[in-house]
Amino acid sequence: MMRLTLLLLPLLLSHFCFAQNGDWEPLFNGKNLNDWTKLGGTAEYRVEDGAIVGTSKMGTPNTFLATEKTYSDFILELEVKVDNRLNSGVQIRSLSKKSYQNGRVHGYQVEIDPSPRAYSGGLYDEGRRKWLYPLAINPQGRQAFRTGQWNSYRIQAIGNSIQVWVNGVMTTNLVDDMTAKGFIALQVHSIKEEAQAGTEVMWRNIRIKTKNLAASRWPAQPAVREVSYLVNQLSDWEKKKGFRLLWDGKTSKGWRGAKLDHFPKSGWKIEDGVLTVLATDGGEATGPGDIITEDQFSDFELELEFMITAGANSGIKYFVDPELNQGAGSAIGCEFQILDDKKHPDAKQGVKGNRTMGSLYDLISAKNLSTPGGPKAKMFKGIGLWNKARIVSHNGKVEHWLNNEKAVEYDRFSQMFEALVNYSKYKDWPNFGRWPQGPILLQDHGDTVHFRSIKIREL
Repeated sequence: MMRLTLLLLPLLLSHFCFAQNGDWEPLFNGKNLNDWTKLGGTAEYRVEDGAIVGTSKMGTPNTFLATEKTYSDFILELEVKVDNRLNSGVQIRSLSKKSYQNGRVHGYQVEIDPSPRAYSGGLYDEGRRKWLYPLAINPQGRQAFRTGQWNSYRIQAIGNSIQVWVNGVMTTNLVDDMTAKGFIALQVHSIKEEAQAGTEVMWRNIRIKTKNLAASRWPAQPAVREVSYLVNQLSDWEKKKGFRLLWDGKTSKGWRGAKLDHFPKSGWKIEDGVLTVLATDGGEATGPGDIITEDQFSDFELELEFMITAGANSGIKYFVDPELNQGAGSAIGCEFQILDDKKHPDAKQGVKGNRTMGSLYDLISAKNLSTPGGPKAKMFKGIGLWNKARIVSHNGKVEHWLNNEKAVEYDRFSQMFEALVNYSKYKDWPNFGRWPQGPILLQDHGDTVHFRSIKIREL
């Protein structure tokens, strides 16, 4: 009872503040759809019993009911109820421009997800970068949404911070500066099965506050992880947690060639805040060679963004021993594989996919370990898009995360890990993966691959 009271306290306080504060404005008058415009598909919206009701329809793309007015900084509150067979969302700071995919609605979407995945209150980037804040990183948030019932949403978009609460539980804690202003819209998602046709999603009590936001702003819940997409910058949260930039975004400071005492004179390019290894012949370290950090790490949390070109191969290595393998080929260490699984032949080599994107190369296959209900595709955003890699090493336990969903976990001191090594290409390197520390490595595998926002904290 005490825990429930604490979780609902912000919600109760919000309604108290609403009664006391005249800064809130209704976005929906409860009677008609004046000041709203339909965009995208052809699903239908109507007003019933003081709520906006959206009805799904076969053969149409996502449909949006958008405000005619645009908003920048605001606090938005509403209630939503959805059929368990239907996905939906609330667009914020969103746009529809003829110059962008012929008017396709794009921008931040606060998820409404009654499926077993339970990502309601997470943040998706509609028509652009896909998932920004999946609830794989917020287990408590996944329990907030109540299927088949009315649910209260609170969305704070202030500066570059976007935070979401569902039924008083914080679900999203995001920092991103791509879009500062846009419309708000209610989504009826496209459907693939006739059985979903006619399913409904409803919204009511929609109100917004655009003034005196500081006084009404809810503080972030301490246990909820922040995710930042600021390029080559640290957020205040990251600084407090002990992160530091491992690459400054401008120079080669702190890095050198894995088999050199200096940074490669060519083959690696630093331009516009992006660190790029340039294509050569597709071979392993046959061009400019791998680069490594001058510092070494043992227990750490590493995060970076990468972008691959079609058919590319690369990797992020850790617990590297640069003194080994001074001949041809890459330096030796555990590897977070970066690969175009569809076009690069290495994806079909190894054992059962253990050389595919996000895998512990040649040892453990990457899978989506974050969502229930059976196998699901890894969350790779695609060629030519920025993807986020995260590697956590603590007391021998190691995790690979791809776009904020867990893909690999293992204990590098376990018998199972030893057995895997003994049947891999690393079997001839004594104590592989169990060295006490090592530098971080970015791999040259002869293909163009881009990196940025490289940051680390020691645990």
